[in-house]
Amino acid sequence: ETKEQLLWVAQEMLRSGLVEGTAGNVAARLPDGNAVLTPSSLDYLAMGLDDLVVCDLDGNVLEGHRSPTTEKSLHLSALRLYPEIGATMHCHAKFATMFALTRQPIPAVIEEFDVFVGGDVEVADYKTTGTEELAEEVASRVGKKAAVLMANHGLFAVGKSPKDVLHVAQLVER
Repeated sequence: ETKEQLLWVAQEMLRSGLVEGTAGNVAARLPDGNAVLTPSSLDYLAMGLDDLVVCDLDGNVLEGHRSPTTEKSLHLSALRLYPEIGATMHCHAKFATMFALTRQPIPAVIEEFDVFVGGDVEVADYKTTGTEELAEEVASRVGKKAAVLMANHGLFAVGKSPKDVLHVAQLVER
């Protein structure tokens, strides 16, 4: 099921070094059209299925006893704009974040990167973390590409499923 896959991917995001501590967040589209998101500031390895938060695409909490990630707008904006996107990830992978901090795109230098990411990873214009402005700026850049750097922040990736988005983020970082 989607929730189990999302939880595994959130934990794997930590285990594989795409984030440290409670940084980053993951979301996935549910079969009913709503989204499941990781909660705010909870250790991924201690996180259980009951800690995940279900929201409609407008951000209203439908299920869960925790607060959704503070970056929920970032995820929901991309899911609203592109029905083909099934999952989203925001992470702070070390090398990708270095490119984001210097506001330099990551070139698609290997064929696999071009196939799964769709070309160079561009840098979105800087917008304050957690705002609708950031959500709109980033979402506008993932229609044809599976990843975008957020200036001074980190990486945002999209895919058909949680495991797919994990693959994209790991590929960009590699």
